[in-house]
Amino acid sequence: MDTTTAAKLLNHRIIGSRYFFPRPTSPAAPFIVDVPGARLACARYDGGHQKTLLHFHGNGEVVADWQGEYPNQVDAAGFNLVLAEYRGYGGSTGVPELATALDDALAVADSLGSTAEIVVYGRSVGSLFALHVASSRDVAALVIESGIADVHERVRLRVDPIELGASEDELLHAVRLLFDHEAKTTQHNGPMLVVHTQHDGIVETSHARRLAQWAGDRAELVIYPAGNHNNIHYYNGDDILARVSRFAK
Repeated sequence: MDTTTAAKLLNHRIIGSRYFFPRPTSPAAPFIVDVPGARLACARYDGGHQKTLLHFHGNGEVVADWQGEYPNQVDAAGFNLVLAEYRGYGGSTGVPELATALDDALAVADSLGSTAEIVVYGRSVGSLFALHVASSRDVAALVIESGIADVHERVRLRVDPIELGASEDELLHAVRLLFDHEAKTTQHNGPMLVVHTQHDGIVETSHARRLAQWAGDRAELVIYPAGNHNNIHYYNGDDILARVSRFAK
Protein backbone atom coordinates (compact mmCIF):
# COMPACT_ATOMS: atom_id res chain seq x y z
CA MET A 1 0.00 0.00 0.00
CA ASP A 2 1.30 3.46 -0.95
CA THR A 3 0.34 6.80 0.61
CA THR A 4 -2.23 7.53 -2.13
CA THR A 5 -4.05 4.27 -1.44
CA ALA A 6 -3.79 4.88 2.31
CA ALA A 7 -5.27 8.36 1.92
CA LYS A 8 -8.18 7.00 -0.14
CA LEU A 9 -8.96 4.45 2.57
CA LEU A 10 -8.75 6.96 5.44
CA ASN A 11 -10.84 9.49 3.52
CA HIS A 12 -13.72 7.00 3.39
CA ARG A 13 -17.04 8.71 4.07
CA ILE A 14 -17.76 6.36 7.00
CA ILE A 15 -14.63 7.50 8.82
CA GLY A 16 -15.48 11.10 8.03
CA SER A 17 -19.03 10.79 9.31
CA ARG A 18 -18.03 9.11 12.57
CA TYR A 19 -14.84 10.99 13.33
CA PHE A 20 -15.86 14.55 12.49
CA PHE A 21 -18.84 16.49 13.84
CA PRO A 22 -19.04 19.75 11.87
CA ARG A 23 -21.39 22.62 12.64
CA PRO A 24 -22.26 25.43 10.21
CA THR A 25 -21.53 28.37 12.56
CA SER A 26 -19.39 30.77 10.51
CA PRO A 27 -16.57 32.78 12.08
CA ALA A 28 -16.60 36.54 12.28
CA ALA A 29 -14.24 38.22 9.78
CA PRO A 30 -13.00 34.96 8.26
CA PHE A 31 -9.44 34.55 7.03
CA ILE A 32 -9.84 32.45 3.88
CA VAL A 33 -7.31 29.81 2.90
CA ASP A 34 -7.93 28.21 -0.48
CA VAL A 35 -7.10 24.51 -0.78
CA PRO A 36 -7.77 22.07 -3.64
CA GLY A 37 -11.52 21.62 -3.80
CA ALA A 38 -12.46 23.80 -0.82
CA ARG A 39 -12.17 27.13 0.97
CA LEU A 40 -11.25 27.12 4.65
CA ALA A 41 -12.84 29.89 6.73
CA CYS A 42 -10.18 30.41 9.38
CA ALA A 43 -9.67 33.47 11.61
CA ARG A 44 -6.59 35.64 12.10
CA TYR A 45 -5.62 38.11 14.81
CA ASP A 46 -2.47 40.17 14.35
CA GLY A 47 -1.30 41.82 17.54
CA GLY A 48 2.09 42.78 16.16
CA HIS A 49 3.91 40.02 18.02
CA GLN A 50 6.93 38.14 16.74
CA LYS A 51 5.39 34.70 17.12
CA THR A 52 2.01 33.35 15.99
CA LEU A 53 -0.03 30.64 17.67
CA LEU A 54 -1.60 28.39 15.01
CA HIS A 55 -4.53 26.64 16.72
CA PHE A 56 -6.25 23.45 15.53
CA HIS A 57 -9.46 22.79 17.48
CA GLY A 58 -11.29 19.59 18.46
CA ASN A 59 -13.66 17.60 16.27
CA GLY A 60 -16.85 18.88 17.91
CA GLU A 61 -15.82 22.55 17.78
CA VAL A 62 -15.60 25.29 15.17
CA VAL A 63 -13.42 28.37 14.88
CA ALA A 64 -16.29 30.58 16.07
CA ASP A 65 -16.22 28.78 19.43
CA TRP A 66 -12.76 30.24 20.03
CA GLN A 67 -13.53 33.81 19.00
CA GLY A 68 -14.71 34.99 22.41
CA GLU A 69 -12.05 35.76 25.01
CA TYR A 70 -9.42 33.41 23.61
CA PRO A 71 -7.89 35.88 21.09
CA ASN A 72 -7.46 38.46 23.87
CA GLN A 73 -5.89 35.87 26.14
CA VAL A 74 -3.47 34.78 23.42
CA ASP A 75 -2.63 38.41 22.68
CA ALA A 76 -1.91 39.00 26.37
CA ALA A 77 0.36 35.96 26.35
CA GLY A 78 2.38 37.60 23.56
CA PHE A 79 1.23 35.87 20.39
CA ASN A 80 -0.63 36.60 17.20
CA LEU A 81 -3.34 34.02 16.63
CA VAL A 82 -4.63 31.98 13.70
CA LEU A 83 -7.59 29.69 14.28
CA ALA A 84 -7.49 26.96 11.64
CA GLU A 85 -10.73 25.55 10.29
CA TYR A 86 -11.49 22.20 8.66
CA ARG A 87 -13.41 21.34 5.51
CA GLY A 88 -17.14 21.30 6.10
CA TYR A 89 -16.81 23.11 9.42
CA GLY A 90 -18.09 26.60 10.19
CA GLY A 91 -17.94 28.73 7.07
CA SER A 92 -15.68 26.33 5.16
CA THR A 93 -16.76 24.46 2.06
CA GLY A 94 -16.12 20.81 1.31
CA VAL A 95 -16.53 17.63 3.33
CA PRO A 96 -14.32 16.57 6.27
CA GLU A 97 -11.76 13.94 5.28
CA LEU A 98 -9.18 12.56 7.68
CA ALA A 99 -6.21 12.22 5.32
CA THR A 100 -6.97 15.37 3.31
CA ALA A 101 -6.97 17.39 6.53
CA LEU A 102 -3.22 16.79 6.80
CA ASP A 103 -2.58 18.65 3.53
CA ASP A 104 -5.07 21.34 4.53
CA ALA A 105 -3.19 21.91 7.79
CA LEU A 106 0.04 22.45 5.87
CA ALA A 107 -1.76 24.87 3.54
CA VAL A 108 -2.95 26.96 6.48
CA ALA A 109 0.56 27.03 7.97
CA ASP A 110 2.14 27.93 4.63
CA SER A 111 -0.38 30.75 4.08
CA LEU A 112 1.28 32.59 6.97
CA GLY A 113 4.63 32.83 5.24
CA SER A 114 7.70 31.65 7.14
CA THR A 115 6.76 28.98 9.68
CA ALA A 116 9.84 29.50 11.84
CA GLU A 117 7.96 31.83 14.20
CA ILE A 118 4.84 29.65 14.44
CA VAL A 119 3.87 27.82 17.61
CA VAL A 120 1.60 25.00 16.45
CA TYR A 121 -1.17 24.11 18.89
CA GLY A 122 -3.38 21.04 18.50
CA ARG A 123 -6.34 20.21 20.73
CA SER A 124 -7.84 16.69 20.69
CA VAL A 125 -8.26 15.69 17.01
CA GLY A 126 -6.40 18.90 16.19
CA SER A 127 -3.30 17.22 17.60
CA LEU A 128 -3.19 15.08 14.45
CA PHE A 129 -2.85 18.14 12.26
CA ALA A 130 -0.61 20.17 14.56
CA LEU A 131 1.80 17.27 14.84
CA HIS A 132 1.82 16.85 11.07
CA VAL A 133 2.68 20.52 10.57
CA ALA A 134 5.41 20.39 13.22
CA SER A 135 6.96 17.29 11.64
CA SER A 136 6.82 18.72 8.10
CA ARG A 137 7.85 22.33 8.66
CA ASP A 138 10.42 24.22 10.72
CA VAL A 139 8.30 25.65 13.53
CA ALA A 140 9.19 27.37 16.79
CA ALA A 141 7.38 24.92 19.09
CA LEU A 142 4.58 22.38 19.33
CA VAL A 143 1.77 22.24 21.91
CA ILE A 144 -0.48 19.19 22.24
CA GLU A 145 -3.61 19.49 24.39
CA SER A 146 -5.66 16.38 25.17
CA GLY A 147 -3.93 14.84 22.19
CA ILE A 148 -3.87 11.46 20.49
CA ALA A 149 -0.86 9.17 20.31
CA ASP A 150 -2.47 6.17 18.59
CA VAL A 151 -4.79 7.16 15.73
CA HIS A 152 -5.55 3.56 14.82
CA GLU A 153 -6.94 3.01 18.31
CA ARG A 154 -9.25 6.01 17.95
CA VAL A 155 -10.49 5.03 14.49
CA ARG A 156 -11.21 1.47 15.59
CA LEU A 157 -13.41 2.75 18.40
CA ARG A 158 -15.94 3.88 15.78
CA VAL A 159 -15.20 1.96 12.59
CA ASP A 160 -14.85 -1.70 11.63
CA PRO A 161 -12.45 -2.22 8.68
CA ILE A 162 -15.04 -4.47 7.03
CA GLU A 163 -17.27 -1.42 6.61
CA LEU A 164 -14.48 0.20 4.59
CA GLY A 165 -13.93 -2.84 2.40
CA ALA A 166 -10.55 -3.36 4.04
CA SER A 167 -8.83 -5.83 6.32
CA GLU A 168 -7.57 -5.08 9.82
CA ASP A 169 -3.99 -5.15 8.54
CA GLU A 170 -4.80 -2.79 5.66
CA LEU A 171 -6.36 -0.23 7.98
CA LEU A 172 -3.47 -0.48 10.42
CA HIS A 173 -0.95 -0.07 7.60
CA ALA A 174 -2.79 2.95 6.19
CA VAL A 175 -2.81 4.66 9.57
CA ARG A 176 0.88 3.94 10.11
CA LEU A 177 1.72 5.39 6.71
CA LEU A 178 -0.02 8.73 7.36
CA PHE A 179 -0.38 8.99 11.14
CA ASP A 180 2.78 7.51 12.65
CA HIS A 181 2.85 9.83 15.65
CA GLU A 182 5.95 8.33 17.19
CA ALA A 183 7.88 9.09 14.00
CA LYS A 184 6.32 12.55 13.64
CA THR A 185 7.12 13.42 17.25
CA THR A 186 10.78 12.62 16.67
CA GLN A 187 10.81 14.43 13.31
CA HIS A 188 9.83 17.64 15.11
CA ASN A 189 13.16 18.71 16.56
CA GLY A 190 11.93 21.67 18.60
CA PRO A 191 10.41 21.97 22.06
CA MET A 192 7.08 20.30 22.77
CA LEU A 193 4.52 20.97 25.50
CA VAL A 194 1.99 18.21 26.24
CA VAL A 195 -1.00 19.05 28.47
CA HIS A 196 -3.82 16.74 29.53
CA THR A 197 -6.16 16.19 32.47
CA GLN A 198 -6.05 13.11 34.63
CA HIS A 199 -9.84 12.85 34.40
CA ASP A 200 -10.08 12.90 30.61
CA GLY A 201 -12.80 10.36 29.92
CA ILE A 202 -12.46 10.55 26.13
CA VAL A 203 -8.71 10.33 25.45
CA GLU A 204 -6.78 8.53 28.20
CA THR A 205 -3.75 10.21 29.76
CA SER A 206 -1.63 7.35 28.41
CA HIS A 207 -1.75 9.13 25.05
CA ALA A 208 -0.14 12.23 26.56
CA ARG A 209 2.51 10.18 28.32
CA ARG A 210 3.43 8.34 25.12
CA LEU A 211 3.71 11.56 23.12
CA ALA A 212 5.96 13.12 25.75
CA GLN A 213 8.05 9.98 26.07
CA TRP A 214 8.66 9.86 22.32
CA ALA A 215 9.87 13.47 22.35
CA GLY A 216 12.29 12.76 25.19
CA ASP A 217 13.95 15.69 26.92
CA ARG A 218 12.48 18.13 24.38
CA ALA A 219 9.04 17.64 25.94
CA GLU A 220 7.34 19.06 29.00
CA LEU A 221 4.38 17.01 30.26
CA VAL A 222 1.66 18.54 32.45
CA ILE A 223 -1.23 16.42 33.75
CA TYR A 224 -3.84 18.65 35.42
CA PRO A 225 -5.90 17.34 38.34
CA ALA A 226 -8.86 19.60 37.47
CA GLY A 227 -11.13 19.42 34.46
CA ASN A 228 -11.79 16.86 31.76
CA HIS A 229 -11.47 16.58 27.99
CA ASN A 230 -14.09 19.22 27.23
CA ASN A 231 -13.51 21.75 30.00
CA ILE A 232 -9.75 21.64 30.41
CA HIS A 233 -9.57 25.32 29.42
CA TYR A 234 -12.20 26.40 31.93
CA TYR A 235 -10.06 25.13 34.78
CA ASN A 236 -6.55 25.41 33.37
CA GLY A 237 -6.58 27.84 30.43
CA ASP A 238 -4.63 30.61 32.14
CA ASP A 239 -1.91 28.22 33.25
CA ILE A 240 -1.73 26.59 29.83
CA LEU A 241 -1.17 29.91 28.05
CA ALA A 242 1.33 31.02 30.68
CA ARG A 243 3.29 27.81 30.10
CA VAL A 244 3.06 28.24 26.33
CA SER A 245 4.40 31.78 26.64
CA ARG A 246 7.37 30.75 28.80
CA PHE A 247 7.94 27.59 26.82
CA ALA A 248 7.91 29.17 23.35
CA LYS A 249 10.01 32.19 24.18
